[in-house]
Amino acid sequence: MCKALLIPAYMIIVGILTSCMAENQTDEHSVGEVNVYSSRHYDTDQALYDNFTEATGIKVNLIEAGADELIARIQSEGASSPADLLITVDAGRLWRAEQAGIFQPVESAVLVDRLPANMRHPEGLWIGLSKRARVIVYNLAAGLPEPLVTYSDLADPAHLGKVCIRSSSNIYNISLMAGIVARDGEAAAEKWAAGVVANFARTPQSNDTGQIRAVASGECGIAIANTYYLARLAASEDPQDRAVASAVGIVFPDQGGNGTHVNISGAGLVKTAPNAVNAIRFLEYLVSDQAQLLFANGNNEYPAVPGIAAASTVVALGDFTEDSLNTSELGVNQAAAVMVFDRAGWK
Repeated sequence: MCKALLIPAYMIIVGILTSCMAENQTDEHSVGEVNVYSSRHYDTDQALYDNFTEATGIKVNLIEAGADELIARIQSEGASSPADLLITVDAGRLWRAEQAGIFQPVESAVLVDRLPANMRHPEGLWIGLSKRARVIVYNLAAGLPEPLVTYSDLADPAHLGKVCIRSSSNIYNISLMAGIVARDGEAAAEKWAAGVVANFARTPQSNDTGQIRAVASGECGIAIANTYYLARLAASEDPQDRAVASAVGIVFPDQGGNGTHVNISGAGLVKTAPNAVNAIRFLEYLVSDQAQLLFANGNNEYPAVPGIAAASTVVALGDFTEDSLNTSELGVNQAAAVMVFDRAGWK
């Protein structure tokens, strides 16, 4: 009789101990790591991961690939995905991840306190980590073409045969157009796009660096490029790159109006994150002064947090007023932007 009673008691004790051990292992696992899927392919970002690990003891496991590939991977992995955070470039890509349903909202007083409203998704699904401005470049030797104060001026007939730009499928251009749609509506955006197409110096091609080089060589009179490409050329160890940067001037558009279009690198918490607490702690670290300086100085970007005294080459490009439009609008209006490009004949 006693033996029959002792066996269940023993089993209960073993069960309790096993359960505790499993719980402890889970806790140790969550304390120890955060899994980051990133489409930012910058060597300087490694310092962000190393510094976070040094400060917290939390190991950062990194998987790098293109944004669309990572989004698809998280979707295919489903509930068993190890991904805690998705980090990517451009609000348009963050919106694609949002539409794929892979993010969950984050509640963090630190993020709200550190980041301005336009750098945070209205429902907390993602945040901006760093910024780049989309500016107009022109050939210094030829002089500043007029008028050239706003993005709208790119459609002025005075610039016939002068404009070089990337294709309409480029996410930076889609986001720029999405911002114009958000501000002015589709009809005005399409009229502008048609005017820019009429002013093309060549069929849209190449990347932002290619546009800058074409302006420096005189092949084009005007182009649009993100600021970090300009700063990268100016800071290059290659004298030919520095010569290209020295051959172009910069216009920060719309300083008397809405301000210059800015886009972001950003991050969102994956809804199935196995290490959500660590992931939020990592997001909070990424908006710290130390991390923001690494973003800014490591890749010639602008800090997302106001008041950070960056010292990279991009600062020498000049001060400017940025558009305060919430960056989520660049995603919301992405489909409309693509249709505007198509109707305007922007290839």
